[in-house]
Amino acid sequence: MIFIVAKFETKPEWTDRWLEHVRPFTEATRAEPGNRWFDWSRSVDDPNVWVLVEAFDDDAAEAHVTSEHFRAAQRDLPQALVRTPAVISEQISAEGWAELGEMKVD
Repeated sequence: MIFIVAKFETKPEWTDRWLEHVRPFTEATRAEPGNRWFDWSRSVDDPNVWVLVEAFDDDAAEAHVTSEHFRAAQRDLPQALVRTPAVISEQISAEGWAELGEMKVD
């Protein structure tokens, strides 16, 4: 599985409408074959920072980055950003989420 975490810092005037701005990209990516998840979160320390956690089957990531909706995101998202997003992208052996071993909920 390819596991990706990316941080996006939005310009303040875009922060409250960021999720709406990325909605077409998000929905199209979630519909891709081989996409496992594509989830946005907002930083609790800085409201202008959004974190994207995404995962793809090993053979699906190339189709994602060559898709029309990815090209549209490359064109449309930068206007709302302060800087180029930071990313960690790794191929990992996990097949999905596992339970946290240090905490148990009964």
